Amino acid sequence: MMERLKIGDRTIAVPIIQGGMGVGISLSGLAAAVANEGGMGVISSAGLGLLYREFSENYLEASIHGLKEEIRRAREKTRGVIGVNVMVAMTNYVDMIKTSISEKVDFLITGAGLPLDLPSFLKKDSTTKLIPIVSSARAVKIICEKWKANFNYLPDAVIVEGPKAGGHLGFKEDQISDENYTLEKLVPEIVSELKHFEDQYNQPIPLIAAGGIYTGEDINNIMKLGASGVQLGTRFVTTEECDASPGFKQSYIDAVEKDIEIIKSPVGMPGRAILSNFIRKVRDGKKQPKACPFKCIKTCDISKSPYCIVIALINAVKGNFEHGFAFAGSNAYRATKISSVKEVFQELLSEYRESRKK
Repeated sequence: MMERLKIGDRTIAVPIIQGGMGVGISLSGLAAAVANEGGMGVISSAGLGLLYREFSENYLEASIHGLKEEIRRAREKTRGVIGVNVMVAMTNYVDMIKTSISEKVDFLITGAGLPLDLPSFLKKDSTTKLIPIVSSARAVKIICEKWKANFNYLPDAVIVEGPKAGGHLGFKEDQISDENYTLEKLVPEIVSELKHFEDQYNQPIPLIAAGGIYTGEDINNIMKLGASGVQLGTRFVTTEECDASPGFKQSYIDAVEKDIEIIKSPVGMPGRAILSNFIRKVRDGKKQPKACPFKCIKTCDISKSPYCIVIALINAVKGNFEHGFAFAGSNAYRATKISSVKEVFQELLSEYRESRKK
Protein backbone atom coordinates (compact mmCIF):
# COMPACT_ATOMS: atom_id res chain seq x y z
CA MET A 1 0.00 0.00 0.00
CA MET A 2 0.98 3.63 -0.44
CA GLU A 3 2.01 5.45 2.71
CA ARG A 4 -0.57 7.74 4.23
CA LEU A 5 -0.11 11.45 3.59
CA LYS A 6 0.01 13.54 6.75
CA ILE A 7 -0.60 17.27 6.31
CA GLY A 8 -0.60 19.15 9.60
CA ASP A 9 -2.99 17.27 11.88
CA ARG A 10 -4.89 15.73 8.95
CA THR A 11 -4.20 12.32 7.44
CA ILE A 12 -5.13 11.31 3.90
CA ALA A 13 -5.37 7.52 3.79
CA VAL A 14 -4.33 7.24 0.12
CA PRO A 15 -1.88 10.02 -0.91
CA ILE A 16 -3.86 10.89 -4.05
CA ILE A 17 -5.33 14.37 -4.45
CA GLN A 18 -7.86 14.91 -7.20
CA GLY A 19 -7.01 18.06 -9.14
CA GLY A 20 -9.44 20.96 -9.03
CA MET A 21 -10.82 21.25 -12.57
CA GLY A 22 -12.96 24.14 -13.74
CA VAL A 23 -15.32 25.15 -15.01
CA GLY A 24 -17.71 22.59 -13.52
CA ILE A 25 -15.58 19.47 -14.03
CA SER A 26 -14.78 18.75 -10.39
CA LEU A 27 -17.65 19.69 -8.12
CA SER A 28 -19.21 17.85 -5.18
CA GLY A 29 -19.89 14.64 -7.15
CA LEU A 30 -16.31 13.86 -8.10
CA ALA A 31 -14.81 15.31 -4.91
CA ALA A 32 -17.00 13.16 -2.65
CA ALA A 33 -16.31 10.01 -4.67
CA VAL A 34 -12.53 10.52 -4.40
CA ALA A 35 -12.80 11.30 -0.67
CA ASN A 36 -14.77 8.08 -0.17
CA GLU A 37 -11.83 6.10 -1.60
CA GLY A 38 -9.44 7.66 0.92
CA GLY A 39 -8.01 10.41 -1.31
CA MET A 40 -8.59 14.17 -1.14
CA GLY A 41 -11.56 15.30 -3.21
CA VAL A 42 -11.29 18.85 -4.55
CA ILE A 43 -14.06 21.23 -5.62
CA SER A 44 -13.07 23.82 -8.23
CA SER A 45 -14.38 27.30 -7.38
CA ALA A 46 -13.83 28.61 -10.94
CA GLY A 47 -16.89 29.92 -12.76
CA LEU A 48 -19.42 28.86 -10.13
CA GLY A 49 -21.28 32.12 -10.71
CA LEU A 50 -22.24 30.84 -14.16
CA LEU A 51 -23.26 27.41 -12.92
CA TYR A 52 -25.52 28.99 -10.27
CA ARG A 53 -27.05 31.80 -12.30
CA GLU A 54 -30.56 30.73 -11.33
CA PHE A 55 -29.70 31.80 -7.76
CA SER A 56 -28.54 35.27 -8.81
CA GLU A 57 -27.69 37.15 -11.99
CA ASN A 58 -24.91 38.76 -9.93
CA TYR A 59 -21.85 36.65 -10.75
CA LEU A 60 -20.12 37.31 -7.41
CA GLU A 61 -23.19 36.48 -5.30
CA ALA A 62 -23.93 33.36 -7.32
CA SER A 63 -20.31 32.21 -6.94
CA ILE A 64 -20.42 32.43 -3.13
CA HIS A 65 -23.77 30.62 -3.01
CA GLY A 66 -22.51 27.98 -5.46
CA LEU A 67 -19.38 27.24 -3.46
CA LYS A 68 -21.34 26.87 -0.20
CA GLU A 69 -23.80 24.59 -1.99
CA GLU A 70 -21.08 22.36 -3.49
CA ILE A 71 -19.31 22.04 -0.12
CA ARG A 72 -22.65 21.13 1.53
CA ARG A 73 -23.43 18.52 -1.14
CA ALA A 74 -19.98 16.99 -0.85
CA ARG A 75 -20.35 16.69 2.92
CA GLU A 76 -23.69 14.93 2.48
CA LYS A 77 -21.97 12.25 0.39
CA THR A 78 -18.72 11.71 2.30
CA ARG A 79 -17.01 11.91 5.64
CA GLY A 80 -13.68 11.98 3.83
CA VAL A 81 -11.28 14.83 3.14
CA ILE A 82 -12.53 17.72 0.98
CA GLY A 83 -10.54 20.64 -0.44
CA VAL A 84 -11.36 23.68 -2.56
CA ASN A 85 -9.20 24.96 -5.41
CA VAL A 86 -9.11 28.75 -5.87
CA MET A 87 -7.16 30.55 -8.59
CA VAL A 88 -5.28 33.66 -7.41
CA ALA A 89 -6.00 35.21 -10.82
CA MET A 90 -9.76 35.18 -10.27
CA THR A 91 -11.33 38.54 -9.51
CA ASN A 92 -13.45 36.89 -6.77
CA TYR A 93 -10.39 35.20 -5.24
CA VAL A 94 -10.98 36.82 -1.82
CA ASP A 95 -14.67 35.81 -1.78
CA MET A 96 -13.80 32.20 -2.60
CA ILE A 97 -11.01 32.08 0.01
CA LYS A 98 -13.16 33.57 2.78
CA THR A 99 -16.08 31.29 1.94
CA SER A 100 -13.89 28.16 1.94
CA ILE A 101 -12.38 29.04 5.32
CA SER A 102 -15.71 29.99 6.92
CA GLU A 103 -17.21 26.70 5.66
CA LYS A 104 -14.24 24.95 7.29
CA VAL A 105 -13.12 22.92 4.29
CA ASP A 106 -10.20 20.65 5.15
CA PHE A 107 -7.80 22.10 2.58
CA LEU A 108 -7.52 25.22 0.48
CA ILE A 109 -5.43 24.84 -2.68
CA THR A 110 -4.39 28.00 -4.54
CA GLY A 111 -2.67 28.35 -7.91
CA ALA A 112 -2.55 30.57 -11.01
CA GLY A 113 -0.44 33.17 -9.20
CA LEU A 114 1.44 33.48 -5.91
CA PRO A 115 -0.99 33.58 -2.95
CA LEU A 116 1.27 35.83 -0.86
CA ASP A 117 -1.53 37.03 1.45
CA LEU A 118 -3.33 33.71 1.91
CA PRO A 119 -2.64 33.16 5.66
CA SER A 120 -4.10 36.61 6.42
CA PHE A 121 -7.60 35.19 5.88
CA LEU A 122 -7.30 32.59 8.65
CA LYS A 123 -9.11 33.34 11.93
CA LYS A 124 -8.17 32.01 15.37
CA ASP A 125 -10.71 29.21 15.10
CA SER A 126 -9.90 28.33 11.44
CA THR A 127 -9.21 24.66 10.78
CA THR A 128 -8.48 24.87 7.03
CA LYS A 129 -4.96 23.92 5.91
CA LEU A 130 -3.25 25.95 3.15
CA ILE A 131 -1.59 24.40 0.08
CA PRO A 132 -0.12 26.67 -2.62
CA ILE A 133 0.53 25.38 -6.15
CA VAL A 134 3.94 26.27 -7.60
CA SER A 135 5.96 25.56 -10.73
CA SER A 136 9.46 26.27 -9.40
CA ALA A 137 11.71 26.11 -6.32
CA ARG A 138 12.00 29.90 -6.52
CA ALA A 139 8.23 30.30 -6.06
CA VAL A 140 8.37 28.00 -3.02
CA LYS A 141 11.13 30.11 -1.47
CA ILE A 142 9.20 33.36 -2.03
CA ILE A 143 5.98 31.97 -0.53
CA CYS A 144 7.68 30.40 2.51
CA GLU A 145 9.72 33.53 3.27
CA LYS A 146 6.76 35.93 2.85
CA TRP A 147 4.32 33.79 4.83
CA LYS A 148 6.78 33.26 7.68
CA ALA A 149 7.82 36.91 7.86
CA ASN A 150 4.34 38.41 7.55
CA PHE A 151 2.09 35.81 9.21
CA ASN A 152 4.41 33.41 11.07
CA TYR A 153 2.93 30.64 8.94
CA LEU A 154 4.41 28.05 6.58
CA PRO A 155 2.48 26.12 3.93
CA ASP A 156 0.91 22.95 5.31
CA ALA A 157 1.95 21.26 2.05
CA VAL A 158 2.99 22.37 -1.44
CA ILE A 159 1.83 21.14 -4.85
CA VAL A 160 4.24 21.35 -7.79
CA GLU A 161 2.47 21.29 -11.15
CA GLY A 162 4.76 20.28 -14.00
CA PRO A 163 4.42 21.26 -17.66
CA LYS A 164 2.41 18.15 -18.65
CA ALA A 165 -0.62 19.29 -16.64
CA GLY A 166 -3.96 20.21 -18.19
CA GLY A 167 -5.36 23.72 -18.32
CA HIS A 168 -3.32 26.83 -17.64
CA LEU A 169 0.38 26.22 -17.15
CA GLY A 170 2.79 28.25 -15.04
CA PHE A 171 5.49 28.07 -17.70
CA LYS A 172 6.50 30.05 -20.76
CA GLU A 173 5.74 28.28 -24.02
CA ASP A 174 9.38 27.39 -24.70
CA GLN A 175 9.76 25.88 -21.21
CA ILE A 176 6.94 23.35 -21.67
CA SER A 177 9.08 20.96 -23.72
CA ASP A 178 12.41 21.95 -22.12
CA GLU A 179 14.14 19.10 -20.25
CA ASN A 180 15.13 21.52 -17.47
CA TYR A 181 11.48 22.03 -16.47
CA THR A 182 10.22 18.45 -16.30
CA LEU A 183 8.36 17.33 -13.19
CA GLU A 184 11.16 14.82 -12.54
CA LYS A 185 13.62 17.72 -12.40
CA LEU A 186 11.37 20.04 -10.38
CA VAL A 187 10.49 17.60 -7.59
CA PRO A 188 14.04 17.10 -6.18
CA GLU A 189 14.74 20.85 -6.50
CA ILE A 190 11.62 21.77 -4.53
CA VAL A 191 12.11 19.00 -1.94
CA SER A 192 15.59 20.46 -1.34
CA GLU A 193 14.20 24.00 -1.02
CA LEU A 194 11.48 22.90 1.39
CA LYS A 195 14.03 21.05 3.53
CA HIS A 196 15.68 24.38 4.47
CA PHE A 197 12.39 25.59 5.96
CA GLU A 198 11.51 22.22 7.50
CA ASP A 199 14.86 22.06 9.29
CA GLN A 200 14.87 25.71 10.33
CA TYR A 201 11.35 25.68 11.79
CA ASN A 202 11.03 21.99 12.68
CA GLN A 203 7.87 21.60 10.61
CA PRO A 204 7.23 19.02 7.87
CA ILE A 205 6.04 20.46 4.51
CA PRO A 206 5.12 17.53 2.26
CA LEU A 207 5.42 17.99 -1.51
CA ILE A 208 2.65 16.76 -3.81
CA ALA A 209 3.57 16.22 -7.46
CA ALA A 210 1.19 16.91 -10.35
CA GLY A 211 1.16 17.12 -14.14
CA GLY A 212 1.28 14.08 -16.41
CA ILE A 213 0.86 11.47 -13.66
CA TYR A 214 -1.52 8.83 -15.00
CA THR A 215 -0.61 5.36 -13.70
CA GLY A 216 0.41 3.69 -10.45
CA GLU A 217 3.87 3.29 -11.92
CA ASP A 218 4.03 7.06 -12.49
CA ILE A 219 3.09 7.56 -8.84
CA ASN A 220 5.84 5.18 -7.67
CA ASN A 221 8.45 6.83 -9.89
CA ILE A 222 7.70 10.38 -8.73
CA MET A 223 7.53 9.38 -5.06
CA LYS A 224 10.97 7.84 -5.35
CA LEU A 225 12.20 11.36 -6.18
CA GLY A 226 10.86 12.75 -2.91
CA ALA A 227 7.16 13.53 -3.45
CA SER A 228 4.93 12.52 -0.52
CA GLY A 229 1.77 12.44 -2.62
CA VAL A 230 0.39 13.07 -6.10
CA GLN A 231 -2.36 15.13 -7.69
CA LEU A 232 -4.28 13.69 -10.64
CA GLY A 233 -6.87 15.54 -12.68
CA THR A 234 -7.08 14.07 -16.17
CA ARG A 235 -7.36 10.49 -14.89
CA PHE A 236 -10.59 11.33 -13.04
CA VAL A 237 -12.39 13.07 -15.92
CA THR A 238 -13.48 9.80 -17.53
CA THR A 239 -15.25 8.57 -14.39
CA GLU A 240 -18.96 8.10 -13.80
CA GLU A 241 -18.83 10.50 -10.87
CA CYS A 242 -17.06 13.35 -12.69
CA ASP A 243 -19.43 16.34 -12.77
CA ALA A 244 -18.92 17.09 -16.49
CA SER A 245 -21.40 16.03 -19.18
CA PRO A 246 -21.05 12.70 -21.05
CA GLY A 247 -20.03 14.73 -24.13
CA PHE A 248 -17.10 16.31 -22.29
CA LYS A 249 -15.88 12.92 -21.07
CA GLN A 250 -16.28 11.47 -24.57
CA SER A 251 -13.93 14.16 -25.94
CA TYR A 252 -11.15 12.56 -23.87
CA ILE A 253 -11.99 9.06 -25.07
CA ASP A 254 -12.14 10.19 -28.71
CA ALA A 255 -8.88 12.19 -28.56
CA VAL A 256 -5.67 10.90 -30.11
CA GLU A 257 -2.23 12.11 -29.04
CA LYS A 258 -1.90 14.76 -31.73
CA ASP A 259 -5.21 16.33 -30.60
CA ILE A 260 -3.66 17.44 -27.29
CA GLU A 261 -2.36 20.93 -28.01
CA ILE A 262 -0.84 23.95 -26.32
CA ILE A 263 -3.12 26.94 -26.88
CA LYS A 264 -2.84 30.64 -26.12
CA SER A 265 -5.37 31.58 -23.46
CA PRO A 266 -6.97 35.04 -23.12
CA VAL A 267 -5.63 35.16 -19.55
CA GLY A 268 -2.07 35.47 -20.87
CA MET A 269 -0.82 31.96 -20.08
CA PRO A 270 -0.31 28.93 -22.30
CA GLY A 271 -2.77 26.11 -21.70
CA ARG A 272 -3.14 22.47 -22.72
CA ALA A 273 -6.42 21.49 -24.35
CA ILE A 274 -8.03 19.04 -26.77
CA LEU A 275 -8.35 20.37 -30.31
CA SER A 276 -11.95 21.32 -31.16
CA ASN A 277 -13.79 23.21 -33.90
CA PHE A 278 -13.91 26.20 -31.58
CA ILE A 279 -10.10 26.24 -31.27
CA ARG A 280 -9.82 25.99 -35.07
CA LYS A 281 -12.17 28.98 -35.48
CA VAL A 282 -10.16 31.03 -32.97
CA ARG A 283 -6.98 30.18 -34.84
CA ASP A 284 -8.59 31.40 -38.05
CA GLY A 285 -9.48 34.70 -36.36
CA LYS A 286 -13.23 34.06 -36.33
CA LYS A 287 -13.92 34.69 -32.64
CA GLN A 288 -13.98 38.00 -30.81
CA PRO A 289 -16.01 38.91 -27.70
CA LYS A 290 -17.85 42.18 -27.91
CA ALA A 291 -18.08 42.68 -24.14
CA CYS A 292 -16.88 41.10 -20.92
CA PRO A 293 -19.96 39.93 -18.99
CA PHE A 294 -18.26 38.59 -15.85
CA LYS A 295 -14.77 40.11 -15.35
CA CYS A 296 -13.79 36.77 -13.81
CA ILE A 297 -10.00 36.78 -14.41
CA LYS A 298 -7.75 39.70 -13.42
CA THR A 299 -5.32 39.20 -16.32
CA CYS A 300 -7.92 38.94 -19.09
CA ASP A 301 -8.02 42.01 -21.37
CA ILE A 302 -11.29 42.02 -23.33
CA SER A 303 -9.90 44.41 -25.96
CA LYS A 304 -7.24 41.83 -26.90
CA SER A 305 -9.05 38.59 -26.05
CA PRO A 306 -10.02 36.36 -28.97
CA TYR A 307 -12.84 34.84 -26.86
CA CYS A 308 -14.33 34.71 -23.34
CA ILE A 309 -12.64 31.79 -21.63
CA VAL A 310 -15.24 31.18 -18.95
CA ILE A 311 -18.04 30.94 -21.53
CA ALA A 312 -15.89 28.61 -23.68
CA LEU A 313 -15.29 26.34 -20.67
CA ILE A 314 -18.97 26.38 -19.64
CA ASN A 315 -19.94 25.37 -23.18
CA ALA A 316 -17.37 22.57 -23.09
CA VAL A 317 -18.56 21.13 -19.78
CA LYS A 318 -21.99 20.79 -21.43
CA GLY A 319 -20.38 19.01 -24.41
CA ASN A 320 -20.67 21.96 -26.85
CA PHE A 321 -17.34 21.99 -28.71
CA GLU A 322 -18.51 24.30 -31.49
CA HIS A 323 -18.39 27.04 -28.87
CA GLY A 324 -15.88 25.69 -26.35
CA PHE A 325 -12.94 23.39 -25.63
CA ALA A 326 -11.79 20.92 -23.01
CA PHE A 327 -8.64 21.52 -21.01
CA ALA A 328 -6.72 18.26 -20.59
CA GLY A 329 -3.41 16.87 -19.38
CA SER A 330 -0.84 15.44 -21.77
CA ASN A 331 -2.13 11.87 -21.21
CA ALA A 332 -5.82 12.54 -21.88
CA TYR A 333 -5.68 10.53 -25.12
CA ARG A 334 -4.95 7.38 -23.09
CA ALA A 335 -8.54 7.23 -21.79
CA THR A 336 -10.51 4.44 -23.46
CA LYS A 337 -13.60 4.02 -21.30
CA ILE A 338 -15.72 5.43 -18.49
CA SER A 339 -14.89 3.87 -15.12
CA SER A 340 -15.99 4.45 -11.55
CA VAL A 341 -13.71 6.36 -9.18
CA LYS A 342 -13.42 3.15 -7.12
CA GLU A 343 -12.13 1.28 -10.20
CA VAL A 344 -9.58 4.02 -10.92
CA PHE A 345 -8.27 3.80 -7.35
CA GLN A 346 -8.08 0.01 -7.51
CA GLU A 347 -6.18 0.20 -10.80
CA LEU A 348 -3.75 2.84 -9.53
CA LEU A 349 -3.03 0.91 -6.33
CA SER A 350 -2.55 -2.35 -8.23
CA GLU A 351 -0.16 -0.69 -10.73
CA TYR A 352 1.70 0.95 -7.85
CA ARG A 353 2.17 -2.38 -6.06
CA GLU A 354 3.42 -4.06 -9.26
CA SER A 355 5.80 -1.21 -9.91
CA ARG A 356 7.26 -1.51 -6.40
CA LYS A 357 8.19 -5.14 -7.09
CA LYS A 358 10.41 -4.23 -10.04
